[in-house]
Amino acid sequence: MFYSMILHRWLHKNYQQALTLAFAIEEINKDSNLLPNISLGFHLYNTYHSDERTLESSLRWLSGQDQPIPNYSCRKQDKSVAVIGGATSALSLQMGALLNLYKFPQISYGPFDSILSDKVQFPSLYQMAPKDSSLHQGVVQLMVYFEWNWIGLIVTDDMRGEDFLWEIRREMVKNGVCMSFTEKIPVSERRHMESQETFMPRILSSSTVVIVIHGDTDSLMILRYSQVPFFPIQKVWIATSHWDITMRHLYVEGFAFHGALTFSYLTSEIPGFKTFLKTVTPSKYPDDILLKGFWLSVFKCPDQPENQEQEICSPNASLETLPLCSFDMTMSGLSYTLYNAIYAVAWTLHEILMRKSEKRSMGDEQYLVLHSWQLHSFLKNTQFNNSAGDQVFVDENRSSEAQYAIMNYLTFSNETEVLVKVGQFVPKAPHGQELTICMDVIMWGWWDSKVPSGVCSDSCDPGFRKTPLEGQAACCFDCSPCPEGEISSLMNAEHCRKCPEIEYPNKQRDRCLPKIVTFLNVKEPLGMTLTCMAISFSLLTALVLGIFVKFQDTPIVKANNRTLSYTLLISLIFCFLCSLLFIGRPTTATCLLQQTVFVVVFTVAVSSILAKTIIVVVAFRGIRPGSRIRMFIHPRVSYYIVLICSGLQVIFCAFWLVTSPPFPEADTHSQYGHIIIRCNEGSAFAFYSVLGYLGFLALGSFSVAFLARNLPDTFNEAKFITFSMLVFCSVWVTFLPTYQSTKGKAMVAVEIFSILASSAGLLGCIFIPKCYVILLKPDRNTQEQIKNKQASKGKIFPGV
Repeated sequence: MFYSMILHRWLHKNYQQALTLAFAIEEINKDSNLLPNISLGFHLYNTYHSDERTLESSLRWLSGQDQPIPNYSCRKQDKSVAVIGGATSALSLQMGALLNLYKFPQISYGPFDSILSDKVQFPSLYQMAPKDSSLHQGVVQLMVYFEWNWIGLIVTDDMRGEDFLWEIRREMVKNGVCMSFTEKIPVSERRHMESQETFMPRILSSSTVVIVIHGDTDSLMILRYSQVPFFPIQKVWIATSHWDITMRHLYVEGFAFHGALTFSYLTSEIPGFKTFLKTVTPSKYPDDILLKGFWLSVFKCPDQPENQEQEICSPNASLETLPLCSFDMTMSGLSYTLYNAIYAVAWTLHEILMRKSEKRSMGDEQYLVLHSWQLHSFLKNTQFNNSAGDQVFVDENRSSEAQYAIMNYLTFSNETEVLVKVGQFVPKAPHGQELTICMDVIMWGWWDSKVPSGVCSDSCDPGFRKTPLEGQAACCFDCSPCPEGEISSLMNAEHCRKCPEIEYPNKQRDRCLPKIVTFLNVKEPLGMTLTCMAISFSLLTALVLGIFVKFQDTPIVKANNRTLSYTLLISLIFCFLCSLLFIGRPTTATCLLQQTVFVVVFTVAVSSILAKTIIVVVAFRGIRPGSRIRMFIHPRVSYYIVLICSGLQVIFCAFWLVTSPPFPEADTHSQYGHIIIRCNEGSAFAFYSVLGYLGFLALGSFSVAFLARNLPDTFNEAKFITFSMLVFCSVWVTFLPTYQSTKGKAMVAVEIFSILASSAGLLGCIFIPKCYVILLKPDRNTQEQIKNKQASKGKIFPGV
């Protein structure tokens, strides 16, 4: 195949196959161990990239003359026994259908095709190429390596192209790669104008950057001639091993493929082949008309009249001086397989002749007469080591898996081009090591030195998630921020995830941070302030208690029921100190004591005030002698009131602790970024019940004191009790909604403040005025002074 269909122009690079044939035949004929005393020859026929011309050439070879005559041969002296060809699956199919009728062995050196392995349909056809069943995996691994996921695919419109399409599509789905478009190119007819008007504009205008080309060189000539842009296009071409990316007539035809990556068969170098190519000239082979025509075309010799013998121009020219688009000094994958095919026939003939020679009689030369059908039984079992040391099998079942060199195609301004090896793909390598790439060596297109971005949508950064676009491929998506409380730490995350309970998302929502453990610490300013306040108020209360003890025999202390005053002051000291239970890291013990101690001591304090208020009311309401109500004036009654009211609260607290006691817990939800260590009340009903009981006592004390507010204020403290209970009730009525609306240590601080404020209100309103009189106005703390003032009030309690 050395001519193209358009005007039968030379495809110069294909001539390497003819030279490989000549080289192999010369080697075999010089080898004294292979076919001794026998020389091999060959007939060479062109196919012109045409199914019709392929069939015509096959008939001409069978007929032995220019005018093909079916079932008739003029080759009386011809001893041809095998056919080597073709270079593509399409050509092999055309030849195989005809040659099989005559039992001629056909050794195909084109790319491996599973269709040609059907021995029922093609019993006389043998494939020498290695299997390429892993090619699609190598191409997809290359996509994954460069993070390309939006791919265009160009394949030949035949079964081989269809198989590759389905295989690569399955592999792409496994690796999250999407196919943008697929273009199928006809094989049997090269409709160049159709390609120019239909699919080529679609390819060039597509937003897809990465395009994979799969098909043999002949089938994709339609793409070659249609792709001649006058400006660089931002496309990355990935060519498979069967398409020679350098095959063209003009240098500018490869301009758009600069930076392309191509999978080429990884083959061993045949010793002596390059040396042979350097010595090839028309003068060395004067009878080779095809070589002379090739030489005139490739070196652009001027046309001469037909009746004048052509002089070979550039007599000192050499094939190694030709550009890559015209000729390659490195043996191609097709030439390597062709070389092995020729040797396979030679070794088969050698084996047949050796066996026949053992049985021949002296002087009998009939053993040299061979028939084509005799080769089949030997050919399928032929195996040998070629001159490069590689083991070669004719049996397709024993053929090795193809290995690929990944080449980078580069063109330069001085009209030179080169293929640079930048990696390789070895299917049988250990997992994860099949593909190796040298990134620093790769040169991309004309537009940028960075790896092109072959994606449908830009990657989603951490903190975002992919949102699929309706009706589009999975590789096309939008990026949406993760919802509140969730993160994504990976690129292109499908979903966001919640942080563990002990962590929280950062502002970027791309990682989780450990939550800060928080509680009302005594070392922080708020905790230290509240602690100092509690201790200060408790010391102040203790000081007041000391004053009352020291001046216990004075009229103002006696008139206020010393026992109840001492009980109230001691309970207030514990009220101030119990707030310290709320400061610091909660433990099981502190959680059990916090609320119970608080409500019990406050109940004692409030019940003492209630008892004090009842006694004052009874004593100063002028109850007649003998009345049963006067029994409440007895000191023991006040003790009973305190004990009964406090006892009921103790019973409520005991029931609370037994059924559902408070316990420490870590609250991870109330405050963002924090773990609040707090005491869970256990039973909210029990908690609010004891508070409600305390509120009921306070409300009762306030009501009784309010009724007695107009009693003489020298002997009693009704007004002070009224005002103190007003402060007490105001604080705790304000406490409830505030407590419910705050979280964390602020909630604890609110409760502490309420305890301190209400206790300080009781202390300040009831005892500070009395201390003022005791310490600063001793002249008013006498029995006479009190009686004189009482008399001025109108003697509203006669007989006392």
